[in-house]
Amino acid sequence: MNHADADASVPSDRISLPWAARDHGVTALAIPSAHPPAARRARRLRTGKALRGVALLAAAGLLSGCNMIVMNPAGDVAVQQRNLIIASTALMLLVILPVIALTFVFGWRYRSSNKDATYDPNWHHSTQLEVVIWTVPLLIIIALGAMTWISTHTLDPYQPLTRLGPNKPVPADAKPLTVEVVALDWKWLFIYPELGIASVNEMAAPANVPITFKITSTSVWNTFYVPALAGMIYAMPGMQTPLHAVMNKEGEFRGQSAHYSGSGFSRMNFGFRSLSQQGFDEWVAKAKAATAPLNREAYLKLEKPSEAEPVRYFGSVEGGLYEAILGMCVAPNRMCVGEMHHIDKKGGGGKDSEANRGRLDYDNRRLESGNESSAATFPASGRPPMGSVQPEGMKPRDQNLSRGGINERKTEPDQGQGNALPGADRGPAPAQLNNQPTEHHQH
Repeated sequence: MNHADADASVPSDRISLPWAARDHGVTALAIPSAHPPAARRARRLRTGKALRGVALLAAAGLLSGCNMIVMNPAGDVAVQQRNLIIASTALMLLVILPVIALTFVFGWRYRSSNKDATYDPNWHHSTQLEVVIWTVPLLIIIALGAMTWISTHTLDPYQPLTRLGPNKPVPADAKPLTVEVVALDWKWLFIYPELGIASVNEMAAPANVPITFKITSTSVWNTFYVPALAGMIYAMPGMQTPLHAVMNKEGEFRGQSAHYSGSGFSRMNFGFRSLSQQGFDEWVAKAKAATAPLNREAYLKLEKPSEAEPVRYFGSVEGGLYEAILGMCVAPNRMCVGEMHHIDKKGGGGKDSEANRGRLDYDNRRLESGNESSAATFPASGRPPMGSVQPEGMKPRDQNLSRGGINERKTEPDQGQGNALPGADRGPAPAQLNNQPTEHHQH
């Protein structure tokens, strides 16, 4: 049979021209598919471009909903902080961008296929290059240091404002609005001592009026943060942190807690309303119309842990309440921090020290009122670490595990999920107040 007969015996749909395929240097004959390689590459390229376009559109859609309030603030202090971020980033990019660019330039210029590039394996020094390498970073560090020094003093939260905006100094007769801020579990209390009102989870202030904040906490460390107004300021129990700021634009802004403080932290937010003077006067009148007074009894109820607390107002505030909150002595028969400092300054209380100890026992104040701290362990609450009895305010895991009550006190430590070894002593820890070591420890 000749070649013509052989070809005639093959079906017409199986006839195709062979083409050379190369695999690791071995040439072979292969039967091409219905789509040549060039067509497949073109189709993949079109698909890749389409997918990239869809991804860019999706990313643009997601980013369009972002409000970068830190980079678009409404208060002069926050604006200066924004400018400091931009200036610092620009100074650092003076080194970063050229280094990135030169990485590609050197890689392309000194590639192995470029025979025109100078090859000098014995090169080891260039005075001009050393001057550039050391001078540029040194100048940037000097500039960053100068900016840090100036901005640290200019934006010191302890210092009263010297301006309301660029080329707009504070008028000599301007009276700042004083606001006393208390971080509670898990809500915010704002007291206006000069106006005699208070609010929960909402604050208002007139635009272009300096604000003097006095910030403290009732139990644990927290952070007061209104991104459009100024940076984060710590709120600490028994201590007061000041902040001076101003809001230059009217609008509704968001304040938040920026320091984890327990299970209700994620909902510890508040509204900040920057109003015109007329709008602020109306807000004050609305708060004064509230019949509920904020006295010590009302505060002790408000202090109990709660989440997602609604906005409410108090038409009057008991005198000296904030000072008692700051001194951690709102509850009856408690020694204020200032009184304790006075006793220490005088060398101690002598025979009264034992009685003073009970008046200084702050950790059990919620346990005595039936609202224990969410992180308390057996010495304060009667339950071991990680026990089955859950803290106040937490969603119950299982009623059966809680053994009769979510926060029921136990006469002895339970064996729920304690982390002590089996058979270990599960009793309360010994008292640690004023204990002195019996011998010197080697460190």
